[in-house]
Amino acid sequence: MQTVYRRLGHQYIKQSPAPISSFKSVYAIPDQYYGADNSRLSSTLATKGVGHLVRKGTGGRSSVSGIVATVFGATGFLGRYLVQQLAKMGSQVLVPFRGSEDSHRHLKLMGDLGQIVPMQYNPRDESSIKAVMAKANVVINLIGREYETRNYSFEEVNHHMAEQLAIIAKEHGGIMRYIHVSCLGASPSSPSRMLRTKAAAEEAISRELPEATVMRPAVMLGTEDRILNPWAHFAKKYSFLPLIGDGSTKFQPVYVVDVASAIIAALKDDGTSMGKVYELGGPEIYTMHELAELMYDTIREWPRYVKIPFPIAKAKLLLKKVPFPMPVPTIFNLDQIEALSTDTLVSENALTFEDLGIAPRKIKGYPIEFLIQYRKGGPNYGSTVSEKVTPNQWS
Repeated sequence: MQTVYRRLGHQYIKQSPAPISSFKSVYAIPDQYYGADNSRLSSTLATKGVGHLVRKGTGGRSSVSGIVATVFGATGFLGRYLVQQLAKMGSQVLVPFRGSEDSHRHLKLMGDLGQIVPMQYNPRDESSIKAVMAKANVVINLIGREYETRNYSFEEVNHHMAEQLAIIAKEHGGIMRYIHVSCLGASPSSPSRMLRTKAAAEEAISRELPEATVMRPAVMLGTEDRILNPWAHFAKKYSFLPLIGDGSTKFQPVYVVDVASAIIAALKDDGTSMGKVYELGGPEIYTMHELAELMYDTIREWPRYVKIPFPIAKAKLLLKKVPFPMPVPTIFNLDQIEALSTDTLVSENALTFEDLGIAPRKIKGYPIEFLIQYRKGGPNYGSTVSEKVTPNQWS
């Protein structure tokens, strides 16, 4: 029977006087329903900042936003949230990775089939970088490191790689938007080498690509962060938390999802964010001691601190040779201690979340809810004050 139907089908096509291409005219569907001319199917992405893009769909996961973004550092902390928001609006995301093939597998589920494209590359190989950037019209650089390894120094990761990406993007000719993520507090005069290299990278990028957008996020908090997670783990393991100095250093922690939203907002604008620097800090200012108190309150244990003066904390011999009572390298390194010697706050006249139309969330509440995993009796432990672990129970 299938053979008979197939033959009849072929005969019908051969005998049909109208070509298949005329089916569209038979039903007389207006052209506006085939593409982005229909306002219902058009994307909210402006064309001034990203050029003329072919856009289809309602703006969701299975749409086509016209953005083909290469996101360097996509496998990191901020990267997963940025890739998710790019994929949610129908963008194709090229994910360069240099490690294991498992490092990017969590990203592939965030987009429609074929929209998340992992590409292995070598950050020290220029031709490799050009290959992962070849099909892109947007480049976002999230590469950064707050500690050094024997293979990668601060200068190479934070400065030279960023400069190289900017040069290649400039030579590419088809990159419509370039966004570089730096760090709040980056300054050539900072006591921290990491912050000095971040400032050098910003200077190099502004020289090569004056139209690039620079984001300076404050300390980012979230489920996979490297601030509250190490603190809570240390406090659970050693029953105390070291405070560098007297814990009075001020900073403005920000929810990582808000930083990803700020980057997306910059892509969606009419080009007004091009060539500008944004300082992304949270709505509240915390001291190190206050943030530690918030952490202890969330894990529902009584706080206990050991205050370490800056001169002692900066002593390399203590950092490297003495594991107790201050095993600092697990939650701090020497450069981070240098950075903690000065406050890190948003400048008074800086462009912020408000200029991008975003209201950042307060840290207390959902953004740090992940800390409930460190509660002694499980997530529901300590729902009342009487269940809170008292200092007498430590002895």
